[in-house]
Amino acid sequence: MSFYSYKNANSDTCPGVVNGNILSGLNQRVCVQVKNIYDSCMQQQQLDDERIVIENIVPVLPGNDCQGTTRPCACDCNGNRCNCECPPSSIPITHDEAVQNAENSFDPLPRPTGAWTFESCRSSTTAGRISNLSVERMTDRPQFARVRCTVDVPLDVLFLDQRCQEWMGQTVVQVDKDILLCIPDDSIIPFTLESLVSAICVSGSYIGNCAFDITVCVTVVLKVLAEVDILIPTYGFCQVPPCEEFAENVCDEFFSLPLFPQSSCAFEPVGEAGGNGTATSATGGCYSCGPVNPVKGGRLSQCSNCGTTCVSKNNLCPRCGSTMTNLN
Repeated sequence: MSFYSYKNANSDTCPGVVNGNILSGLNQRVCVQVKNIYDSCMQQQQLDDERIVIENIVPVLPGNDCQGTTRPCACDCNGNRCNCECPPSSIPITHDEAVQNAENSFDPLPRPTGAWTFESCRSSTTAGRISNLSVERMTDRPQFARVRCTVDVPLDVLFLDQRCQEWMGQTVVQVDKDILLCIPDDSIIPFTLESLVSAICVSGSYIGNCAFDITVCVTVVLKVLAEVDILIPTYGFCQVPPCEEFAENVCDEFFSLPLFPQSSCAFEPVGEAGGNGTATSATGGCYSCGPVNPVKGGRLSQCSNCGTTCVSKNNLCPRCGSTMTNLN
């Protein structure tokens, strides 16, 4: 099972929602080493006609555990020219995986042929690289600084050659930033800037010499942070549960059912003879199924189908809906 298995839903030793007083159970002060984020901001933008040059080009080949050779393509070839319609890959492959498949291929590796057709591209990692960093503190705004830098967003680019072979190359999109951020005071342990990036291409066209013009949507998050030792209150250490094997405990839901059937009429109100139309039993005023308690009012009936005995003004059995027979 996991921390969030239904068996651990109410455990006080697993992560999750705190029920009741959130301060109850805090029994330790723990020193942890974390990255403290002093400030952060996000910018999203669309870059049109961004020119990229790809390198580290490798053919996208199936792995040794795949059936067939390549993805199916519909190609109409005439001599050395082909018009191909190839569906995009349903499962994205990384550049490292493409390199591994190419290195393990038993066949001679192909070479890109003819004109290339852009297929897709997306960021290959969420970690951007910051260069040309400049931090200028603001005299009129203490704790703030003008931060200028260039963020490199790495991309994996998929394209097809004229013979419908799929290829993958690597490139970088550079995004310039000129922003304001809250900067901590000088200290022995210096602060650093990190970037979180994500990008996906909308369209692209091949212009020759391994170059494409693309339209790409880019998200860049800049963070001011430092590695610090911080004191936090805790509920103690987690108790790590054993892993739950998939489909091994298929009987758990069945075993969690009550051992004996529960009466559905045990929680329904009792009709009363006269007055406001409700009856009250001697023990609190609800249906009594099976052996019944003495009642001040109402009608003792028994189901002609399932044998349920209830005190009620209803003519139908609350369990199975069959006709009730008056026993009074």
